[in-house]
Amino acid sequence: MQRRTSTLALALLGLAPLGWTTLARAQNEPLRVGFLTVRTGPLAAGGRQMEQGIQLLLKERNNTLAGRKVELVIADTGGNPAGAKTKTQELVEKEKVAVIIGPLATFEAIAIDDYILQAKVPLITPTSAAQNDLAQQKKNEYVIHAVGTAAQPTHVLGQWAAKKLGMKRIALIADDFAYGHEGAAGFFKSFEDNGGKGIQRLWPPLNAPDYGNYISQIRQNADGVYAGFAGTNGVRFLKQYKEYQQKAPVLGNPTAVDEGILQLMGDEALGVYSASWYSAAIDSADNRRFVDAVRREYKVTPGFYTAGTYTAGLWLEAALQAINGRFEDKPAFIRALHQARLTAGPMGPIRLDEYSKPILTIYIRKVERKDGQLVNTIVDTFPEVSQFWTYEPRAFLAMPAYSRESPVAKNLE
Repeated sequence: MQRRTSTLALALLGLAPLGWTTLARAQNEPLRVGFLTVRTGPLAAGGRQMEQGIQLLLKERNNTLAGRKVELVIADTGGNPAGAKTKTQELVEKEKVAVIIGPLATFEAIAIDDYILQAKVPLITPTSAAQNDLAQQKKNEYVIHAVGTAAQPTHVLGQWAAKKLGMKRIALIADDFAYGHEGAAGFFKSFEDNGGKGIQRLWPPLNAPDYGNYISQIRQNADGVYAGFAGTNGVRFLKQYKEYQQKAPVLGNPTAVDEGILQLMGDEALGVYSASWYSAAIDSADNRRFVDAVRREYKVTPGFYTAGTYTAGLWLEAALQAINGRFEDKPAFIRALHQARLTAGPMGPIRLDEYSKPILTIYIRKVERKDGQLVNTIVDTFPEVSQFWTYEPRAFLAMPAYSRESPVAKNLE
């Protein structure tokens, strides 16, 4: 018995170095990060900014996060659900990525949600999350949102328009896709719950060649116009809005007058109010450093997509640091992604609620010209904003999900 035990111990000792070598080799393998972007179509401007955000972070870190070398694998979805699903499958099955950052559009994220759950590869979304899908009700534990829902900033803007600006009647016009629907719905509900009336809803297609027909329909008795546009659509809308000599003030979603496209705008953007979790004018040391770095590297001012994707990278880094870079331990990796919180960064502090949606600061912004440049000046700040805004969570979750037709419009004219 003693001889048999000694033989077994020697055998195990002989195998131990092999096991340790295998483990060490595994922990020296690079972290392959899939990146879903858009390089063609009306959303390509946002995709370009997303790439700048993640590439800047990796350059600052020498392509290393928590001691692990990072290989970024970029895939162009074309800005459509089918493309997003195909490219996600390629990243997982062909490229063997361990985590994915992206995509740009809400409808793309919805399209790949089931596959992400099936493949069990974590997805960190750097732009607006869907209000009712993904993490909120399905609670897909493999989806982590680095920034808020489409309605999170527009809830704030709707209340602010009613209470601070004293507006009573608003016409709404927004891109006819999920992000446009949900942002407009959040504004609509909050505005009406604070005493205003949504008197009109117009839905131009995402690739509308011209907005003249829609602008001509805007009610002349509106106190203001909510504009919910993505990509470069906000540029074209505002130019035509001025050409049609419309007088009602414009209130925009985060991307309507985002810093990434303000450089393409002129006086038509002056005075536009918007709400977002980011402005290049945020007065913090982290954001000033970030803005300087983007301007130095890319000769542009960072906006919504740049900051969101940079923040997604920070989120990944925080999770990896918590597990000493050992992403191969998938259960620990997923837990770390959900438990991560940011106390610094260009957007300020962020943590997740129980539905894996961020609680963060929302800024009310106004387009002004300073030193010859259009900028989003911060005129009001709302810290600790959740997806529920001022609503009781259970009651909010019991409501019909935000959509093109919800909330039901009772005051249309």
